[in-house]
Amino acid sequence: MASAALLLQAGGQVWAAGSALSDDPIPMVTEAEVRKHQEENSGPAPLIAGDHHSSELSTDAVPIIAEDEEPEPTPPIFQRGEKFLASGNLAPGIELPTGAIWQPALWVFGDARTAIGHYANGVEDPRQFWASRIDIFANLKLTPTERILIGFSPLTEKRRNTGILYTDEGGVEYVNGLNPYVTTLFFEGEFGEIFPNLDPDDNRNFDFGFSIGRQPLFFQEGMMINDSVDALGITRDTIVIPGLTPDLRATGVFGWNNIRRGDNELDDSAFLLGLFTEADFRKSTANLDLAYVISDEDEGGDGFYFGASAVQRFGLYNTAFRINTSTAIEKRGPAVDNGVLMFSEVSRTVTASENVVYANAFWAIGNYTSAARDSLTGGPLGQVGILFAAPAVGLGGSALSNRADSVFGGSIGHQMFFNEDKTQLVMELGGRKDTDGSDAGVVAFGGQLLHALNNRSSIQVDGFVSAGQDRKAGTGLRMELRTRF
Repeated sequence: MASAALLLQAGGQVWAAGSALSDDPIPMVTEAEVRKHQEENSGPAPLIAGDHHSSELSTDAVPIIAEDEEPEPTPPIFQRGEKFLASGNLAPGIELPTGAIWQPALWVFGDARTAIGHYANGVEDPRQFWASRIDIFANLKLTPTERILIGFSPLTEKRRNTGILYTDEGGVEYVNGLNPYVTTLFFEGEFGEIFPNLDPDDNRNFDFGFSIGRQPLFFQEGMMINDSVDALGITRDTIVIPGLTPDLRATGVFGWNNIRRGDNELDDSAFLLGLFTEADFRKSTANLDLAYVISDEDEGGDGFYFGASAVQRFGLYNTAFRINTSTAIEKRGPAVDNGVLMFSEVSRTVTASENVVYANAFWAIGNYTSAARDSLTGGPLGQVGILFAAPAVGLGGSALSNRADSVFGGSIGHQMFFNEDKTQLVMELGGRKDTDGSDAGVVAFGGQLLHALNNRSSIQVDGFVSAGQDRKAGTGLRMELRTRF
């Protein structure tokens, strides 16, 4: 006999149900019966004496926010065609012979930053400065997956932001970073979306993303590569390996120009080859990255680079563990050297708040160098914390050196949010200690205050004090005004 189950209807009747489908029609429950049932059972059952609780959802209607009551998005300085983050109907677009439908839109945006400050790390000549930087981009959106992006930084050249610098040794100096060069220019898209007629049922393996041109490359959180390179990149996403991972991404990169080596200097002879992978597992996301740089540079020739990382959550704690290696194939120098960099990050959200506490640690064995680093990014340890990060605008430097040359150290910090998240404050303690007997150990304490003035502008104040072996006490203070347009 088929097993029976009990169904409780709104009217309170008990029905028997077998495993076979019945030919008898079952009456629909009306809204009136539902309301009657809710009224009869609206009294919540007590959990304990003096305590009542109901998990039943409210039946009160929640009004939908009218379109004219929605907050307006902050538009870019110029837009033509489809509006940025706007609501409404989509334009019909232009159908290409390939079957793709393009809906062109042009957005021009960027930001202007100016900073004044004092910088003295206890080793170099103290300096006071005023410097500015502008980054402006024009984004020609063709579809959600295809676009052309061009960018300029007319006040920044190499390691210089345009401004005024004062030192006791050199006096007042005008720093000229003016340049007309294109810093970003690339096209990116997806083969299957550009040629949909080749796969109208979307069941063939044509989903290859690609980008070509001068584009930012960022791998291993910038420790292996953090540069803008003339390159071709091809990506295959959503690779499923049964029993191992439901999603594997693989990217191949060939870079032929505009490559800066581990010393942040441009190497006109360099070529970059890379294979970068990312896989999602049940409890972790892992990266395995390989890169090779071919070069005739006298300061360091060919180099091989390896990186592996795992990012996951253990209970309340967010963690990331990374290991990166650099190997000089022919000759060692500032551009490429032999080294291993091990790095770990641990953070968690403070209970009953949005504040975050974190602890980061690193150990560099030998002299680790990156495969490619932009002029203003400093060394590979900028990820350790605000005391190690190179300022994006200014004529100073970081409180603690971000070079990974036979050293260990780390940072601990607390990020706090106030004023409905319009204001945030980071307080951090960090240090580094040499392992080659150079007596270059140093510790620093600093903070960063960031406050949003409005939807476009913010003000940031950074400061630090430091002390170390064979050096004077260090101090730094920088104030930056940033406006996004």
